[in-house]
Amino acid sequence: MAWFPRLSFMLMDSLQKQTVPVVTFDDVERIARREFSDEQFSTVITLLKEYGTEAWQRECPRVQLAALKLAGGSLEKLRAQIETAKRDYRDGLAVADFRAYCKAGFRHMRELPEDERLRIINADWHQYHEWLRK
Repeated sequence: MAWFPRLSFMLMDSLQKQTVPVVTFDDVERIARREFSDEQFSTVITLLKEYGTEAWQRECPRVQLAALKLAGGSLEKLRAQIETAKRDYRDGLAVADFRAYCKAGFRHMRELPEDERLRIINADWHQYHEWLRK
């Protein structure tokens, strides 16, 4: 069955809108099963649920997916990503969702021609979408 993302838009600045995924915990479980072994699954879910216990810890499924993506199948990296998210959830989200945008630099992006900004934004969305669809 094909997975089609639900889309939402977040205004990054006055120059463009950046696409962000709207995901659920079902998506988190599906990716966790894909990225980790059956033996690791319960540990992974326990680690992921450490994020979201405080009122200020927002966007739980999206942050949990970012942690899974950045962990690349490593429990140790997943632990580190969750600890980072508990301090500031935006750190992992930025790199996981907007890798090329971050690499170019937020200030530098504003100086680029519109077609180049859109190319980078579309490339980020494409890589994230492809990762989710695997």
